[in-house]
Parts: sequence; C-alpha cells; structure tokens
Amino acid sequence: MTVGEKGREPNINGALIHSIPLLDELLTVYARELGGDFTAYRNHTYRVANFCAALSASGQEQLERIAVAAAFHDLGIWTEGTFDYVAPSIELARAYLLKTGKAEQSPEISEMILEHHKIRATHSQPGWLVEPFRRADWVDVSMGFFTAGLSRKVVNDAYAVWPSAGFHKHLIQLFARRMQDHPLSPLPMMRF
Repeated sequence: MTVGEKGREPNINGALIHSIPLLDELLTVYARELGGDFTAYRNHTYRVANFCAALSASGQEQLERIAVAAAFHDLGIWTEGTFDYVAPSIELARAYLLKTGKAEQSPEISEMILEHHKIRATHSQPGWLVEPFRRADWVDVSMGFFTAGLSRKVVNDAYAVWPSAGFHKHLIQLFARRMQDHPLSPLPMMRF
C-alpha cells in the first residue's frame, strides 16, 4: 500500500505501507549526512511511520505529517553530530515546513519530535499525532519489546521488510560515547 491509495487505511493489524514517497524524498536530501547509516535510518523511519499509522488509523493527510516527523525526528544526530539532537531535528523540520508553505503543521510536527522519547503518555491537542508517534518510536527503539497494542505480526513484518541494519547498534554506540563524555547527562533527548 502506498500513501496515495484511497479507501485502505492501516489499523493495528493492517497491512504495511511499503512506499511513502515524501519520506523517501526527504531522506534522499540528507543522504550525504547520513552516509553509511542511510539504510539503517531509512528503515527506522519506515518502521516508525508504519507503527504510527497503524496506531492512529491515519489517512493520507496524516501520513504526510507522519512522514515529515519520521524523516526529521532523529536527523540531528547526523546533521549536527550530536546525541543531543531533538532541538536540531525540530529546526530542520520547521525549516522544511516553512520552505514548502506548510508552516501551519509546524506546531504538531515539532511536538511529535519533541515528545518522541517521552517516557509517559503525552497530552497534546486532540487529533494530533504526538502520542501515536511517541508510542511508535518506543516500539521501534525497544525492537518490539513494547508493542503499544500493535499485533506481534505487524511488528515482526515491519522488521522483516525493514531490518535494523545496524540502527540499534549505532544508538548503543552513541549512548556509550555520550556516557563517557557526559556521565551526568547520558540521554539528553529523554523526557518524563
């Protein structure tokens, strides 16, 4: 299923969305910065986008917002070379939205990125995708240990199509480096 198909919306047990052209377009812009991590990050964003869509039963308009948030949510790791990447990632998303005439989406997408590592549930605007996005990222970062109500089949199918490709290993390496350099602030992106 692609973003443009009508009449077929994902659900918690639904089919995967194999093609999200906007997500691919955005990631391609940053291919140089992502370097050898391009596939790992692309796979992570596709899993998160699919999990978020499944958790929110999103239509095309919502899938476009999910694609933007997914593309930018961790990108500051590579563009700024930092594990304290939430603010730079938000700025990248805001700049893209302003450039494309979609600045009205900035508050929701910024909050999706800001809250994606929050431990407890978010209480954002009704209808916003902040909480489904947060839950989707936790499903992926935990490698499916937490399912957030998704079926095990959906999680396993997503990993079969978009394997980790070293993404989780890279996160552990970044955490270890951050722990060494900043032992009092090893996870600056976490929120309670």
